[in-house]
Amino acid sequence: MAASSDSDKASVSNVEENRSRLCDEFAAVAGTDIAVAQCYLAENDWEMERALNSFFEADMEKVFEVEDSPERETGPPTKRQKTGEKPPQDCIDLTEESPASSSKPSEEDNNKLSLISWNVDGLDTDNLAERARGLCSFLVLYTPDVVFLQELIPPYIQYLKKRAVSYLIIEGGEEGYFTGIMLKKSRVKLVESEIVTYPTTQMMRNLLVAQVNFKGQKLCLMTSHLESCKGQAQERMKQLRVVMQRMREAPDDLTVVFGGDTNLRDTEVAKVGLPSKVCDVWECLGKQEHCRYTWDTKANNNKTVPYVSRCRFDRVYFRPASKDGVPRQAPDHMALVGLEKLDCGRYISDHWGIYCSFSAG
Repeated sequence: MAASSDSDKASVSNVEENRSRLCDEFAAVAGTDIAVAQCYLAENDWEMERALNSFFEADMEKVFEVEDSPERETGPPTKRQKTGEKPPQDCIDLTEESPASSSKPSEEDNNKLSLISWNVDGLDTDNLAERARGLCSFLVLYTPDVVFLQELIPPYIQYLKKRAVSYLIIEGGEEGYFTGIMLKKSRVKLVESEIVTYPTTQMMRNLLVAQVNFKGQKLCLMTSHLESCKGQAQERMKQLRVVMQRMREAPDDLTVVFGGDTNLRDTEVAKVGLPSKVCDVWECLGKQEHCRYTWDTKANNNKTVPYVSRCRFDRVYFRPASKDGVPRQAPDHMALVGLEKLDCGRYISDHWGIYCSFSAG
């Protein structure tokens, strides 16, 4: 009997430990406290994905109500516009109308590929409308050919579809929070896209892949938001292996670019290893110190945390085409963006964005 009792105690202890871990992970992903996490998890049989979906199903459209005229609020809600559909007539393209865009030297006449990758922290709904406008202002300033976004929510996507109609938006999900890829319509043509699942994710994570044509070159573009939290290193490394396998196995006439919020620590990358032809763009460009930390609570106070954390969570990986006769792109520039506070006193995100450009050799 004593042995059975000890076994029961161990079993109860394991359940408590597992549920405590789930609460910590839920709170980290949803940006809430442990009590709220426990409530949602308990209501959903302690299944992380169900609990997160339930949490994010709250109607967040009100976040962007300030952007909509009263006339738009009187009719019934419209179904979310799907990728590739013609935008509604009342769209305003903030990426085309700003006077700033006309003063910027045009990149339409060259073969340089430009890219922004950014975790926009859509889960933080404070000042979200102004922060989304801030993102659009960077699209005006940099006119990137490709934009990788993480932590999008449905209202944020709807906002971008109304304000950035010069871009085609590919979504990595429809509910909760997800990733997205934006393609400059005048420069980048979509061939096909797919969503690759991570079989054991607990945080609704996946890999979004797009095959595109850029100035006569074939590119494979990929973005992801790898598993969060220090305790999820094993799952995060499994996801990184999926990314690296896709990069390694892509046809040799394709240039492959991955960008996203990886949550990676250098020790984890070292354990997985990068394929011989894949480079970390930051390292390739000389490990410039001003581009090192993309999550920096010392400089960015969007998240009020009682500690200083400076990490290179956001990364860009690159694999050039190797087939004879195919143009060879190579990284030539990297900078962090979003370093200035908005009028609301907050930054566009708790992450800095990464701007990269690539030139044909």
